[in-house]
Amino acid sequence: MSIVDNYDGFIFDLDGTIYLDDKIIPNADKVVNKLKAINKKKVFVSNKTTGSIADYHKLLNSNGLKVSKEQILSSTIIIKKYLSKNFNKKKYYAIAEKKFIKEINSGGNIFCDDPEKIDIVIVTLDRTLNYSKLEIAANALDNGAKFFAANIDSTCPVEAGEILDAGSTISALEKRTKVKLQKHFGKPSKYMFEETMELLKLPPEKCLIIGDRLETDIAMANKFGIDSALVLTGVSKDIKNFGKHKPTYIINSVFDLI
Repeated sequence: MSIVDNYDGFIFDLDGTIYLDDKIIPNADKVVNKLKAINKKKVFVSNKTTGSIADYHKLLNSNGLKVSKEQILSSTIIIKKYLSKNFNKKKYYAIAEKKFIKEINSGGNIFCDDPEKIDIVIVTLDRTLNYSKLEIAANALDNGAKFFAANIDSTCPVEAGEILDAGSTISALEKRTKVKLQKHFGKPSKYMFEETMELLKLPPEKCLIIGDRLETDIAMANKFGIDSALVLTGVSKDIKNFGKHKPTYIINSVFDLI
């Protein structure tokens, strides 16, 4: 009996679990297509905000993974929905890349870089981060802007190792302004969890979360009572030090699921 036999729904992380940069983890396609063949439900959930759902869909399908756009969630989409519902047409400033800003704008919010007019500061992965961006965000927070993050990952896995992600920027802003982050919308937040489960329409005990990061993927599993599988193809390599985020399974890669 393989691990997949124990569950009806599978929640896959993307970066470090299904691919690194734009290279698919060996045999990830076989796993995903096997699940489809045996009628298991699956959803792909990413904290990364530098691409669109269309980008992720194209990458997966061009590498042989049979996945629909409706099976992919990102923290960009989660925060966009929240802002559209609760802060529609409010001005925001984002330490983020162009695709993230374009997506948030499409929900009705207005990008602004005047610290005196900014209602909300949003932090996420930004490979063009500079001092000027940090100071605009800091000054807006000093002026009372709300402090949100699309994700809280400290680093992002890439083929050569890791790069700085939102968590590092959040820490810098908190120290600079003494203002604490108020909400985040990626894993392991309730916002990401609820949206994921709405797609699967299964009870948590019937699902498995598969990811490479203890403080997001495995933390979300433990927080909401779902079994988890930690893969060693991404960020987490030290399987002797889980801290409070202990996975149900430790596997070399997603291929071990089958």
